[in-house]
Amino acid sequence: MTGRSTPREILFIFARLGLTCFGGPIAHIGYFRDAFVVRRRWLDERAYADLVALCQFLPGPASSQVGFSLGLLRGGYAGGLAAWLGFTLPSAVALVLFAYGAGALGGPTGAGLLHGLKLVAVAIVAQAVLGMARSLCPDRSRASIAVAALGLTIFVPGAPSQIGAITLGAAAGLLFCRDGAVSERDGTAAPVSRRMGLLFLGAFLVLLALSLAPLHDGTLALFAAFYRSGALVFGGGHVVLPLLRDAVVVPGWVSDSTFLAGYGAAQAVPGPLFTFAAYLGAVANVPPGGAAGAAVALVAIFLPGLLALLGTLPFWHALRTRTGARAAMRGINAAVVGLLGAALYDPVWISAVRGPADFAVAVAGFVLLVVWRAPPLIVVLLSAACGAALGSTG
Repeated sequence: MTGRSTPREILFIFARLGLTCFGGPIAHIGYFRDAFVVRRRWLDERAYADLVALCQFLPGPASSQVGFSLGLLRGGYAGGLAAWLGFTLPSAVALVLFAYGAGALGGPTGAGLLHGLKLVAVAIVAQAVLGMARSLCPDRSRASIAVAALGLTIFVPGAPSQIGAITLGAAAGLLFCRDGAVSERDGTAAPVSRRMGLLFLGAFLVLLALSLAPLHDGTLALFAAFYRSGALVFGGGHVVLPLLRDAVVVPGWVSDSTFLAGYGAAQAVPGPLFTFAAYLGAVANVPPGGAAGAAVALVAIFLPGLLALLGTLPFWHALRTRTGARAAMRGINAAVVGLLGAALYDPVWISAVRGPADFAVAVAGFVLLVVWRAPPLIVVLLSAACGAALGSTG
């Protein structure tokens, strides 16, 4: 990587991306490649591929971690923060505004509109399960790990079973997924010293341990719930859905209906899906609530992924050449496919599909996404309109 940019320049560049990047994390990585490899030449293809590989390896939102890394490499710590703010805030603000306006959607049409957003979640999550299964479970070993993780989380719901599925996935990967692990040369120079890397990793682990403490109410409990969710997500994007539901719906902070309506709305905005946390923090019935709750939840869910990234950058070259580490990640990735498959059934399917008309809308959305490759925004708008029409006539 050559050249430097000011944090202000980085902020404006990533704010434009935050306003226009639709399509989920894989699409975001494509947008970043076009913006920073092809057009601005901030780094070459190999260095960019190395960054993407690192962020796919770590817990947290991969596309946001790639964006943060680009800002970090170009403008230091302030550049990384500017990149994260620019890419994150547009969708976070939009979802907080939706949280304030959702309560005003009364009557049959308003209820139908919210139900349409829940139906779009069925199509989006089904598409995510299909796509991830194809890429992360291409053989019998990983498909079996995914099925085992799905069964565990369906029959033993809750955070302990999700953590157990990820842990067992890592162990199974070490035993059965060692074939094909290759070493590659790292093409990026980490702007983080090994000493600072260790401090960041220590902070990540300490905060994770504290987030597992039994807190039941208040701002600290809200922060802990979202930090824990962000720290245990491998693969990013839709995989956070079951963890967030367990964090906010199970303790009664957010209803299933409100949760799924917000998840549907999150598909209509650009930027990272993790900004769904801002909506949940705003509507949760625990302090501080509103905009302050949105800010706490937003920082908490992104913080572990950024700490893990900063802590790993100085050691990435040595780590990625280890066959065991790559095999464990194969098992973890297969397990998270199972977690997402379980979430597709409960809560997404059983909460949204209540009859033949709902089933038809959900299937139509899925076909538009998978077969017609329609933009998610179009599918969201059509599903919401169908829900409103069904609500006004039902």
